Amino acid sequence: MGYILEPDGVDFIIQSKPLTKKEKEKFIAFIEERKRLNKIKSSMPTKKRTSRKTKEKA
Repeated sequence: MGYILEPDGVDFIIQSKPLTKKEKEKFIAFIEERKRLNKIKSSMPTKKRTSRKTKEKA
């Protein structure tokens, strides 16, 4: 695999602008909420799966 050369006038380096204080707080709140929801989901017991053959015999 070779290198990709940058065409003249095109820059492949992306510089993101820094987040504002409000954006940063929103992002942190979003991440905390997702972590909380994932923790709840992972602590829920899972259903035991049964095959169709087991159901038909009963």
